[in-house]
Amino acid sequence: MSELVIERVDPFDDDVFDAWYDVMTASWLDVRGPDADLWAREEQRVELQQQTEKTDRRAYVGRVGGEAVAAAWMAMPLLDNLHRATIVVAVLPVHRRQGHGTSLLDHVEAAARAQGRTSLTGELWWPWSLGSSGEGSPGREFGLARGYAAALVEVRRLLRLPVPGDILDRLAAQAAERHGSYTLRSWVGRVPDDIVESWAVLDASLETEAPTGDLDIEAPEPDVAKVREMEELVAAQKRTLYHTVALDPQGQVVAYTVIGYSSLDGNSYQWGTLVEEAHRGHRLGLAVKVANLRLLQSERPEVPTLTTYNAEVNGHMISVNEAMGFEPIEWLCSIQKQIAEPS
Repeated sequence: MSELVIERVDPFDDDVFDAWYDVMTASWLDVRGPDADLWAREEQRVELQQQTEKTDRRAYVGRVGGEAVAAAWMAMPLLDNLHRATIVVAVLPVHRRQGHGTSLLDHVEAAARAQGRTSLTGELWWPWSLGSSGEGSPGREFGLARGYAAALVEVRRLLRLPVPGDILDRLAAQAAERHGSYTLRSWVGRVPDDIVESWAVLDASLETEAPTGDLDIEAPEPDVAKVREMEELVAAQKRTLYHTVALDPQGQVVAYTVIGYSSLDGNSYQWGTLVEEAHRGHRLGLAVKVANLRLLQSERPEVPTLTTYNAEVNGHMISVNEAMGFEPIEWLCSIQKQIAEPS
């Protein structure tokens, strides 16, 4: 077996980046099929090129005889959760079961350990037909064999657009019965300055308020600067954000939802949706999601689909999504492994 030569990707080197992206994409499409929600090439390039003090992002490519056969990506937060790293490893289908995935994973784990990271999380997808266990999925078997354990299972659902207006009218009316003291506000683009502070507070809590299973994760500190930096990245990626929030009588954001639209692939993706715990029970989740879908469909009537993910145990949000017409198509599993600190 030929030795795998591993190189850290310089995102400003087009040839190296493209080789990495091609391997990653080909591997995911083989496992997930044509409905895989993959980042467009330029979206991924821009993210890796971003100069930021908030996240350390790295990409690696593995070559055999000069041919790119394996790829990896890693992200390490720099402001909080300093014990964590998220890792994805991919190998071209014809080069699997030759040890390349293991060699690349060992290399990336060592890089994470060198930065003091002791909790590693990977992400795996498998078809809906395999069920929540994912038994038989090559990614699952690979992760388990290398000491990772399932920490959180989520379901990916797809909504075919447009949703008829009468359905949205009915759902909005159902929600309105319970949220009379709240104000809904929708917009496109940046979070307005007058509500960005309370937005940042609620957004930061998503990491731990949404179901996290056994993931070893801490709630990050609210950070308006982080929100603004993310918005700058989104703009550079030629994405557009659609927002709806619920405001309490004091004008504070107590519920929110975000949809990201990609001008590069023409699809839309559900980002975070959350209702502050003290304000649950008023159908605010349904209210903001319906209002935001109306906004998207009015601004982008040509968009064909909307993708969302929900933890398997998040029954309330799943019921909201099913009422809107989302259908399950795929599983996502976050796997986790604890490693020792560097000596």
